[in-house]
Amino acid sequence: MTKTNQLDAWRGEFGDRYVDRNETLTDVLRMRTRMWAELLKGTYGAEPESILEVGCNIGLNLRSINRLCGAALHAVEPNAKARERLLQDKVIPAANLHDATGQSLPFGDGSMDMVFSAGVLIHVHPDDLGAVADEMHRVSGRWLLVAEYFSAKPESIPYRGRDDLLFKRDFGGFFLDRFNDLEVVDDGFLWQRSSGIDDMTWVLFRKKNR
Repeated sequence: MTKTNQLDAWRGEFGDRYVDRNETLTDVLRMRTRMWAELLKGTYGAEPESILEVGCNIGLNLRSINRLCGAALHAVEPNAKARERLLQDKVIPAANLHDATGQSLPFGDGSMDMVFSAGVLIHVHPDDLGAVADEMHRVSGRWLLVAEYFSAKPESIPYRGRDDLLFKRDFGGFFLDRFNDLEVVDDGFLWQRSSGIDDMTWVLFRKKNR
């Protein structure tokens, strides 16, 4: 199993406290569903039939996507408490939820129509980001989506008393520069004061000729 300082934190008490801070209140899901209606609109006409979230926590994104489409939902999540909550709430079938990480996704090449991360790559150390991006790209059959904090230059931000758990950069640019078969279909910015979501930039990619 992949081990890094960041994954150790998310698998342990630090990650458990994050689970406790998350809520599935009606207003939270309503705002998250509105967000996903915007993020998915670029797939109309070729809607994904299978979607994988890399690092789903308690499944706020999956719960919202499930309101909008009938795609088969899959997820990897390293925190046991979060996985227990997902299964308890019947967000996705147990067979579709994996104790795994972005560095080693337990899926075949091109096996998922869409692969996405939302507020997860920011917690991957820059030394490990390429491996996670490569795995996301490998598993994606058509669509890739990243929704993360943006910075024009890579920077590390203190996060809840730690200096090694939050890293900002132009994640969309990172993917575009790394993979020559990706094209940008849509992108946007989620402003916290109107969306209720942390300020994030998102980019929807499609593999060319797919």
